[in-house]
Amino acid sequence: MIFQSIEVDGMAIAGAALIIDEPVEDHRGYFTRLWSDNEAANEGFEHDFNQLNLAFNHRRGTLRGMHFQTKPDAETKLVRVVAGEVWDVILDLRSASPTFLAWWGVELAASNHLALLLPAGCAHGYQTLADETQVMYQTTHRYVPEAATGVRHDDPAFAIRWPLAVGEISSADAGWAYWQEDDPRAFAGVA
Repeated sequence: MIFQSIEVDGMAIAGAALIIDEPVEDHRGYFTRLWSDNEAANEGFEHDFNQLNLAFNHRRGTLRGMHFQTKPDAETKLVRVVAGEVWDVILDLRSASPTFLAWWGVELAASNHLALLLPAGCAHGYQTLADETQVMYQTTHRYVPEAATGVRHDDPAFAIRWPLAVGEISSADAGWAYWQEDDPRAFAGVA
């Protein structure tokens, strides 16, 4: 596994990384390690993942996000695509971060062997680029409904550029409040 820092305008998003798998191939196919505590710790990423989730999306253009959990239930996520492809976005909501309110996106696909590590305090969302897409993600904290929240995917305060028109979206995701100055959803500090 190769851990590559994620930068916006030359500044690293602290605690975030693009993880590149290194498959070993032979006549049967390939084998790759998706996560190693030891390798991650050697790169400065120590996380105890305790929940594994799978989201299936019927149609291209489906948008899920931008989600996160509030303190004390904030979670780090490790996201990868196991079928299909998505445009995956991280949005830094940590008020003390030099990349506060900046976003970064990457195409994750079953075929490109990439995963995205998002630190607590960042919102996450994705848009499917293919029908029948499956997204698997691990979290460091269990899902807590009272802590689950989000921000709008189309909020001008962030100006996230999505590759497709939104085809499907939940009413909850379409209804998040617009970001305000001194928004209470901002995380104090940098995780």
